[in-house]
Amino acid sequence: MGQAELQSRRYTPEEYFALEERSEVRHEYFEGEVFAMAGGSKAHNFLVQNATAKLRASLRGQGCQVFLSDVRLEAKSKSYYTYPDVVVTCDPTDHRDPYLVRHPVLIVEVLSPSTTEYDRTTKFENYQKIPSLRHYLLISQSAWIVEWFRRDEVGQWIYTLLTSPDSTLEIPDLGLVLPLRELYEDTDVAPLRVMPSAEEGGMSRFEPDTE
Repeated sequence: MGQAELQSRRYTPEEYFALEERSEVRHEYFEGEVFAMAGGSKAHNFLVQNATAKLRASLRGQGCQVFLSDVRLEAKSKSYYTYPDVVVTCDPTDHRDPYLVRHPVLIVEVLSPSTTEYDRTTKFENYQKIPSLRHYLLISQSAWIVEWFRRDEVGQWIYTLLTSPDSTLEIPDLGLVLPLRELYEDTDVAPLRVMPSAEEGGMSRFEPDTE
């Protein structure tokens, strides 16, 4: 989801919570600054729906909950609150809180032109500080591209890129098996195709398949 208008004043967390209760527009809070969140495209909406449906089916009976972008995440207490496109929590304390998720195991962000760099850098840097987080997914809406960041047993983040139309995202600890064909179902987003290189007939350039 994109960011829109930046509010001119600084807010306390309590003022921010009060603002959210009476506002029809969701806002992100970062160190006193409040940002109104812009709306998403139809492709964005389908990708969020498809990811959520598959996660809910995979996690059924495991005591986990899957939330869409209307549920607020406390990425850093009193400092950073945001609305991930999809968030999964398996922590019982999160189940008891009616408004906040504090202990996510997986976060999904669907990339938009205005937020791509932010989602990759500042947002991910802050997400990495959440002890419970094990998986971070970035989903492109310009081509079939999924980037999976997984935290291993020693705390290092491992990167996996999926771009083939036949690729499947598999996260064993969450029971998730998600073919890219199902993730991008009903969208007008095209898969990537490899274009021949000008040098020696190699294969080096990728672009959306519009045929």
